[in-house]
Amino acid sequence: MADKKGRPTPKRKEVEEQRVFRRLAPAATKEAKKQQKAQARLSRAAQRQAYMRGDENALPLRDRGPVRRFIRDYVDARRSIGEYFLPVIVLVLFMTIVPILEVQLAAIVLMYSVLLFSIMDGFFLSRKIKREVTARYPGTPLKGLGMYGWLRSTQIRKLRAPTPKVKRDASV
Repeated sequence: MADKKGRPTPKRKEVEEQRVFRRLAPAATKEAKKQQKAQARLSRAAQRQAYMRGDENALPLRDRGPVRRFIRDYVDARRSIGEYFLPVIVLVLFMTIVPILEVQLAAIVLMYSVLLFSIMDGFFLSRKIKREVTARYPGTPLKGLGMYGWLRSTQIRKLRAPTPKVKRDASV
């Protein structure tokens, strides 16, 4: 026969109370919570810095790999009209406030022309990117690469993430 345990069986209520108490006990103090928050804040800051630097392990899946790095460098090395689209829209906004009809009409024409040129630039940029990727990385699937490059080219250069590694007009 099995040995007796030498004590009475605990009541269910007592066991459940002990389980709940054990779960809540470690983070109960205010100091421990403050330390956890500070550590989490430092961890997030370090992760963001690594992402902005372009560290491969810190990048999301959509930005990882040598092909995506090449596309980022290729886009960052050139000027595009798309990166000026947002400042032009702000200018258009102010121009539409002016009560002169010709100025308002010029603002609308400016907005649509910059939009059209941006789309055309994105189309040709996408084709160039796919051609370069095919030449440099044969066998790589091309799906989404053109759009990735075009969307990056429409962002203001200083606000791009990860930050640009190459200077403008540099050869990639």
